[in-house]
Amino acid sequence: MALTAARSAERLEQDYLDRARELRPMLAAASDEIERRRGVTPEVVAAMKERGIFRMLLPRSIGGAEIDPLTYTAVLEELAQGDGSTAWCLGQNSGCSMIAPYLAPEIAREIFGGPDGILAWGPDIPSPSRGIAVEGGYRVTGQWGFATGSRHATWLGCHIPIFEPDGTQRMNPNGRPFVRTMLFPKSEARIIDNWQVLGLRGTGSDSYALDDHFVPQRYTAGRDNEAELRETGPLYKITSGMIYAMSFSHVSMGIARGALDAFIEIARDKVPRGATGTLRQNNVIQSQVAQCEARLKSARAYLRGVIGEMWDEAQRQGRISLDQHPHLRLAATWAIHQARDVVATVYHAAGAGAIFESNPLERRMRDIHAGIQQGQGRPVHFE
Repeated sequence: MALTAARSAERLEQDYLDRARELRPMLAAASDEIERRRGVTPEVVAAMKERGIFRMLLPRSIGGAEIDPLTYTAVLEELAQGDGSTAWCLGQNSGCSMIAPYLAPEIAREIFGGPDGILAWGPDIPSPSRGIAVEGGYRVTGQWGFATGSRHATWLGCHIPIFEPDGTQRMNPNGRPFVRTMLFPKSEARIIDNWQVLGLRGTGSDSYALDDHFVPQRYTAGRDNEAELRETGPLYKITSGMIYAMSFSHVSMGIARGALDAFIEIARDKVPRGATGTLRQNNVIQSQVAQCEARLKSARAYLRGVIGEMWDEAQRQGRISLDQHPHLRLAATWAIHQARDVVATVYHAAGAGAIFESNPLERRMRDIHAGIQQGQGRPVHFE
């Protein structure tokens, strides 16, 4: 029985990796258009939907794949080699989908049941949001930004503190503010097109706002609140914060792998000004490529080793110990920074040609630096 389950898991892993490898050339070919329109193209979104890529972390009970985190993150890494923005969107949309096991089954099916069921959300800006508790739900006011993947999403969400009708803030027994996740159709929000950025332009991470908008209680949940968790599978012992750390570190490594492979192609033919041989014949370049390979593979092995330990613990014990959290944070942040260093190394080694948009390193340099500005890459995590 155990052997059969293991073989089934291996087949599922290979199946999703094959789907990602099939999509990767399409993403690479569409990357210029994704950048230009500041959003993933409808053709790419449709191809991802067709292959169930947006449904990897959804519960099987509502038609999701509920795959293991190592397979999920390997898919992200593969897709990021084709286009960083598309993979970044997938990481955000997948992290958002981790709210599904906290919803009533009929609501989860309404939001995520069909092929178009994609959710996006972001933090509140520029002033704090709030929800006023009223009969049957909440009156929600606020503005949120960095809603990666929202342009192809059908639902939006937000995480807001709750206040009583008299203005008193609702608190948890531990003295912290009571926060609730609100979900609503994208059509109900005011979309603010303000995604004019340096890198990861194709993520379309717009802002959105609600003004005294009613959200029924049944479309709300306590994110990562174990008391509201309705699914028993080991995947849902992983918090959404853990998923984001796993996701964006693997996207960063995929961007770096794409950059390193592209540079090796450049180095085979490029003869620098004043030189008599190609870049690949230069001893310094050879050393840099070797060190980049070591950086990337060692960071990847460390990160995936930590994730593997967490997954084993979730399967065996039905929980993930608090001791694992800082290990994941360290491994993910380290991988993001190593990926940044790899991209910077090959970008500079490529010379003046790397500054042109036609060069395969130019966008990856912008994307990796935009990504490291995101919360998962903050150097404060090392402290």
